[in-house]
Amino acid sequence: MTDFFLGIDASKGYSNFVILDSSKRCVEDDFQLDDTFDGHQKLYNILSEFCVRHPKANIFAAVESTGGYENNWFGTLARFQEHLPIKSSRLNPCGVYNNSKAELNRNITDKISAENISKYMIEHPEKIQYQQQDTLSSLRKQWGFIKMLKKQKTQLLNQLESNLYTANPEILAYCKDSTPAWVLSLLQRYPTALKLARAKKSSVALIPYVTPQKAQKLIDSAKCSVASATDETASQIIKAAVQQIRQLSKTINAQTKAMADKCSIPEVDLLKTFIGIGDDSAVGLILEVGSIERFESAKHLASFFGLHPVYKKSGDGSWGYHMSKKGRVAPRQILYMVAMVAIQSNVLIREIYEKHTEKGMKKKAALGVCMHKIIRIIYGMLKHNKPFNPEIDRNNREKQNSQGEKKVCRDKSRRYQAYDVIAPISRRQAKKREERKQSQSDNIAKCGIKAPVHVS
Repeated sequence: MTDFFLGIDASKGYSNFVILDSSKRCVEDDFQLDDTFDGHQKLYNILSEFCVRHPKANIFAAVESTGGYENNWFGTLARFQEHLPIKSSRLNPCGVYNNSKAELNRNITDKISAENISKYMIEHPEKIQYQQQDTLSSLRKQWGFIKMLKKQKTQLLNQLESNLYTANPEILAYCKDSTPAWVLSLLQRYPTALKLARAKKSSVALIPYVTPQKAQKLIDSAKCSVASATDETASQIIKAAVQQIRQLSKTINAQTKAMADKCSIPEVDLLKTFIGIGDDSAVGLILEVGSIERFESAKHLASFFGLHPVYKKSGDGSWGYHMSKKGRVAPRQILYMVAMVAIQSNVLIREIYEKHTEKGMKKKAALGVCMHKIIRIIYGMLKHNKPFNPEIDRNNREKQNSQGEKKVCRDKSRRYQAYDVIAPISRRQAKKREERKQSQSDNIAKCGIKAPVHVS
């Protein structure tokens, strides 16, 4: 069998195709097809004729994940597998991009992008899984739809806050953390400070969670308001925004409930045993993680989420550890909210958070430590198929502490020559070498090697 590699650069409405052999030689030059029935049929005819010319051909095809433009082509390639010797895969664009940088191409075209996909398949076969079937495709669509609705709701809330600043600014004091439901009900009836100032206390008190005392306080504040927008247009805009926000909230809740009811994935139920992970977060994490077998260790999963610490050292300079924040933003957003909830309700995570803040670590940095701990716990839960048990983590930490102090690791890069302070180095490097020399002398003295011989 002879291996050939079909690279597909998917764009909106069309795609470019290139076929290379295992030696990176072009055997089928760049051609472009539309994302239509005729275009997909033409691709089948081209591949069929190619297999006739190469009877022992074994075609490996791949597309990049481009936000959905590749889905139709990927589905078509999966159906081609029943009649053609072809295997299809979906690639991470980050891997293809970084591999293509080694080519040092000055220009980027659709043809070059398709070639880069083919070359990535040739050079990194160990990183590609063919004939993948996305069993969570329907759930992924619903999750994406809910995220879009939440984004729209956030945009409307921001617009509402901007309008309230000029029409009813005193209400913003009740919306510092979020916008309560009673505030939306109040604004639906009395959108501006002028209308609220003319309202009756008994009418305002009919709104749920608004006591007569609070109603009187709201009316008194409205009478002394500094609002500059009192016209009917401002009132209509606020009412329309509130109506849209309430409708979006109902739709989001209904979609989330439907997703939770239809989602019969055991991994979701497993993640929900962790105190701080709800239905929405569990589904989102599973969609991002996919199969836990893809990750060799918890470190690989943390790197996939961009939670791994990075350290930069070059020459005399060195910079401290910080979170890399590489990869997709969505999973880190989910973990951030999970960590915020877990700090309040999960005893184990709260202990870790307080331990680091008491040592002087900043709250945001301590929150990042908790996010890293949570993803490691999630990896263990999914790998061993066990529900959350805080004692497992405590026992693991006790084992590490019982091992005692770690041995001083010597720098293997200097195994052929010791550090020489006479070398033409910078003052910073000389200071480091002096400190290293002093540290080694202290260690030797502690071991008793340099202790004076006692002569009797």
